[in-house]
Amino acid sequence: MGTVVSFDVSADDADELAVRAAVKVAVEWLHHVDAVFSTYRPDSDISRLNNGELSLAACSPLVGQVFELCSDVARETRGYFSSTFAGRLDPTGLVKGWSVERASELLRDAGLPNHCVNGGGDVCARGGPDPGRGWSVAITHPLRRDGFAAVVEVRDGAVATSGTTERGLHVVNPFTGRPATQLASVTVVGPDLTRADAYATAALAMGDAAREWFDEIADYEALAIAPDGVGWATPGFTSIAALPT
Repeated sequence: MGTVVSFDVSADDADELAVRAAVKVAVEWLHHVDAVFSTYRPDSDISRLNNGELSLAACSPLVGQVFELCSDVARETRGYFSSTFAGRLDPTGLVKGWSVERASELLRDAGLPNHCVNGGGDVCARGGPDPGRGWSVAITHPLRRDGFAAVVEVRDGAVATSGTTERGLHVVNPFTGRPATQLASVTVVGPDLTRADAYATAALAMGDAAREWFDEIADYEALAIAPDGVGWATPGFTSIAALPT
């Protein structure tokens, strides 16, 4: 995926070998996803599908599942989420969040309900590090690399950010074909990392229209920051986040 994934597991009463085994399974899953979906690997299913070397039916079943999800999210985002880029299939705007969420499910299924998986800044958090406390997730400010835009406490939820800090103007408005420039970053908090990740990408492509669009989306809150440093947040976001003064 071209990024770093970290695991924070709170399991004081669990066997260390069992924890390491569960994390190993989750890491193997992420490597498998990379092998299937990476647009940088010529031998991945997606690359071979794009090059006409493989049919959709011959791809991993995961490919069909992901494209179904992409279709759902495209409809939910008024078409601002797209699984194509420059005329080629590219579902990576959804795959990272989806795969990290599945890695979290593997840890839960292994008897580790309290954990936090961070995939390049997209976070799936379950339970908490201590009884009665959720996971604190800091949101990097897109214009101040050494500062935070907000900190949210998450229990059984997700935080995803799409922005220009690391990769520049990499998100394209699918209706104009031009890079999205109205917002520097969008962070989405909600119950599902698959959609939080895809919604953040779509909202960055929408630009200023995203503020109104979030009024239609139940259970997901957002924080957006423009290139001039001016930001806005959905009403629910301010109730779950600590904002800097």
